[in-house]
Amino acid sequence: MQSKTVILSKISKINNQKAAKTRRQRGYQWEDTLVKRFNSSPKWKAFRLGSPSIALPDVLAVNTDNSTIFTIEAKSGTSTSLPVPADQIERCLEWIKTFDIYKKRQVLLAFKFLSKKRIGIGKYESRELREFYKIWDETQEITDCVCTYEGKFYAKIDGMRKEMPLKECNMPFKTKQRT
Repeated sequence: MQSKTVILSKISKINNQKAAKTRRQRGYQWEDTLVKRFNSSPKWKAFRLGSPSIALPDVLAVNTDNSTIFTIEAKSGTSTSLPVPADQIERCLEWIKTFDIYKKRQVLLAFKFLSKKRIGIGKYESRELREFYKIWDETQEITDCVCTYEGKFYAKIDGMRKEMPLKECNMPFKTKQRT
């Protein structure tokens, strides 16, 4: 009986590792898509900045003609809500404060809800692909947040959700954006 438990434990660990790898790949693909979209837009240049372990935003996008810089935290997934930890918002804010030469400096939270919704382990149902590009309001207190499939944005405070009406950013490229 003990060997059966060990085998099931190993299988569970392997499945968790595969799921984590899939989530990371979705995130990288979304970041790469954003960079390509910005770079295909006139006068924009964007870069993926690296792994999350080095305290950088996911994407940096600049338009020097318009004196605009965006630091972007990108989230992608199959669930009905996508969380953003407070520390990720904070590091994006620190970066835009550094580039004070730009007149327009904003933190964008880019959400992509994939066209399949997870309904169980390895089970999905089809749904509409949706994208939201929220502009962080610097007057708000930095906290853990979440965006829903409907495009509503909430602060998570003491385990409770409090709606935060963030503005949508009109992107300089074609999107699956809903307003």
